[in-house]
Amino acid sequence: MDSFVAYGLIALGFVFLAAELVLPSFGVLFVLGLAGLVVGITMTFSAETGGSATQGMVTLIVVFVIMPILFPLLLRYWPRTALGRRFFLTGTHEDDTLAAMPTNLELEQLRGRYGKTVSSLRPAGIVNFDGKRVDCLSDGDMIDPGHWVRCIDVRAGTVVVRQVERPPDLANLDPNELDT
Repeated sequence: MDSFVAYGLIALGFVFLAAELVLPSFGVLFVLGLAGLVVGITMTFSAETGGSATQGMVTLIVVFVIMPILFPLLLRYWPRTALGRRFFLTGTHEDDTLAAMPTNLELEQLRGRYGKTVSSLRPAGIVNFDGKRVDCLSDGDMIDPGHWVRCIDVRAGTVVVRQVERPPDLANLDPNELDT
């Protein structure tokens, strides 16, 4: 019966330690949990409570094996609890913040547009998009000045272009041929 009480105290100690992560008790549950573990383990060693040195060592080893398994699992789910959300700041990612800047929103309008290289793109250089000079990166190939390029992507304020033969002449373009 006394070993049942000892193992009950150990289990209660684990419950109190886990509850400390969820309930704001200012350390009271933590102290009670540690006390439950210490008293429970001590009781398994004591011959007066029906324990033995072997039983105590086995219990001590099991507790020290369970702790490194249990607490990382609890800490993984803790940020999802009400108290955990107060401790951890959740903000926007750096890429989201950069994409929302006015200059980068302006660059987003270049996606799919055609321009002409002003300088060599090795892989970085300058491209003229309708009279506006923009720093760009080629998608890997070196491009000489005076060649046509098309903006294929805008990543965190960087315009990525790819060389094309020549932009289509919109005056002679049939609207039925456009991709939708």
